[in-house]
Amino acid sequence: MFALTKSMNYYLCPGYTDMRRGIYSLYQMVKTQMKRNPVSDEVFIFLGKTRRQIKILHWENDGFILYHKKLEKGTYELPVYSSLEDRYHIGWQTFVLMLEGVGMRSATFRKRFEISVK
Repeated sequence: MFALTKSMNYYLCPGYTDMRRGIYSLYQMVKTQMKRNPVSDEVFIFLGKTRRQIKILHWENDGFILYHKKLEKGTYELPVYSSLEDRYHIGWQTFVLMLEGVGMRSATFRKRFEISVK
């Protein structure tokens, strides 16, 4: 089933991506540039140079799913870079806000109770 959920980890590829790239080219970027496992339960996000296009790559059981969206107006906002982790690891809420066009620099998240499962 096509689904992206809160329980998944989301990673934004640093820099801009040529939006002509397909699944296997993005797969190679995940392995070499992002140093992540493309067939994990992680979701990989790529933005075009003008930030009007986004591609989302996700492995699901037996194959890749590639989501591609091109905005007719406006741009996607980049999330804040985590220098501690040296990567763009973003949470579900940030991912949804990014897709919906909400300015993340001015958005504040209220504290919520959450059970940590480890």
